[in-house]
Amino acid sequence: MTKFPYLRQDFLASIVVFLVAVPLCVGVAVASGVPAELGLITGIVGGLVTGLMPGSSLQVSGPAAGMTVLVFEAVSEFGVAALGVIVLLAGLLQLAMGFLGIGRWFRAISVSVVEGMLCGIGLVIIAGQIYAAAGLKAPETGIGKIVGLPGAFADALGSTEAMISLAIGAGTIAVIVLWKKLPKAVQSVPGALAAVVLATLATLAFSLPVATVEVEGLLGVIQPPGAGAFGELAGPAIWGTIIAFTLIASAESLFSAAAVDRLHDGPRTQYNKEMIAQGAGNTVCGLLGALPMTAVIVRSSANVNAGAKTKASRVLHGVWLLLFAAAMPWALALIPLPALAGILVHAGWKLIPFRQVAALWRAHKGEALILVVTAVSIVAVNMFEGVLIGLALSVVKTAWEASHVKLEVIDKGAGPIQAYLSGNATFLRLPKILDSLEALPQDRPVELDLSGLHHLDHACRTALESWAERHSATGTEPVKVHEPEPSPEAEKVTAA
Repeated sequence: MTKFPYLRQDFLASIVVFLVAVPLCVGVAVASGVPAELGLITGIVGGLVTGLMPGSSLQVSGPAAGMTVLVFEAVSEFGVAALGVIVLLAGLLQLAMGFLGIGRWFRAISVSVVEGMLCGIGLVIIAGQIYAAAGLKAPETGIGKIVGLPGAFADALGSTEAMISLAIGAGTIAVIVLWKKLPKAVQSVPGALAAVVLATLATLAFSLPVATVEVEGLLGVIQPPGAGAFGELAGPAIWGTIIAFTLIASAESLFSAAAVDRLHDGPRTQYNKEMIAQGAGNTVCGLLGALPMTAVIVRSSANVNAGAKTKASRVLHGVWLLLFAAAMPWALALIPLPALAGILVHAGWKLIPFRQVAALWRAHKGEALILVVTAVSIVAVNMFEGVLIGLALSVVKTAWEASHVKLEVIDKGAGPIQAYLSGNATFLRLPKILDSLEALPQDRPVELDLSGLHHLDHACRTALESWAERHSATGTEPVKVHEPEPSPEAEKVTAA
């Protein structure tokens, strides 16, 4: 027992994580448009492969609701057969980034972009799963899903089967929400699992006409990528999807790691090693043709809150998932699809950062705007381009804030007008600088003092020289320019 001092705590935590993982693994797979068993396979690999590796000791990996939209788009465009190749290449890229030490740089990604990404994903998941809860086919685009909801509700009202299906989905959400208000002893059973069990029992007891999960068997769904799937790599389209899988899965995993570190006092996450662990897991998932994995905050927080002390808990949860998938595949076939849709609607709702948006708006309106634009872009365009738009906005905002420049004009009524520029003069502030300089009287000499500038880019220097020539061309004295002092670093380079 001294060799495994925390065996009891880790064993009990693994049971809790397993019970949380089962409905989420199945639900994410079904929502992604792939067989339910592929979600369980990803969960198993997350436990047995990633779980054994160093990086973050207590966070748990598996299929994530945050990747659902991206996987569904990829499967729709390239087919299930190509999913393995996409996940495999994403895993190899993660391994390369981990070995090259790029993992820790993901912490530099703007939190607003990540929150906006999750918000956009949450909105698309909610809209799409409402159709699934009613047993209706959802439109393909994010905008189409949202705009089509009134029509979908109208169609559902005219169908008894659709209303029954919607009622099961709504009941599932109600159970998950209300479960947290029950005594702690009852809450030892995860709310999502309780909701699925109750929905399944209700469907069986009343012989309700709702669709259930289709079961193909664990070995039947494993499809290693074939030559045809690798042939897709010749086209440029699939590479954008591979990069999107890599960046979004990595960002979600490493942001989850930072969040999990705040929940416990144990060893801190080693980000590059965690990136390698995620890459190894996704490489194996790709070889099996399964869903991509990320670290999942829901399972990870359940693991910490259940008292886990070491990585043994997440490894054991992978063992329980394997035993369940191998010994009880028939149980999957009893689960009503609207119950899984209800779980994902709830998961999507939790991805929308209502409190963070309000807090950001009060303190940093620019960051709040980036969050909202990223979310809207994901809904309006697609996942990858929405995130790129958010990242581009974040870079522009940072560059704009870094280019603070101050122009002070002193006119004593006689003699030259003195203009002092200080700060960082970049092309972003060039229009403002030129407007102020061109407003100076044309018939007066000007002294332009640049000694207070920390940085003067080429565009600004060229524009200032052109302005000085134009001002001097009117017959006044040439503009006198006092250059900025060279930095100590520049002097050292010159001396060398």
